[in-house]
Amino acid sequence: MTENEHKITVTQQQLAHLGEGAVAYMREMDAADLRGKFPGMPEMPELAPGTKLWALFAANGQPILLADARDAALAGAFQNDLQPVSLH
Repeated sequence: MTENEHKITVTQQQLAHLGEGAVAYMREMDAADLRGKFPGMPEMPELAPGTKLWALFAANGQPILLADARDAALAGAFQNDLQPVSLH
């Protein structure tokens, strides 16, 4: 490390809040995986196996919305003033 470089230390708690309120991630998911990711939705309808949906999650992993199309999930991110990123 040179004289002009500074080491930055980030705690796990700080890392957990990184991007909070500013970034959301989008992910295409199979209907079978939704119950585990959206446990607070007991009224979720039965979906045919293989049904693909797009999920939008906050930076901390909290689910925000489900959509049947990528564009709808993207619009949801923008409506909530969030910068969307995709996970593959």
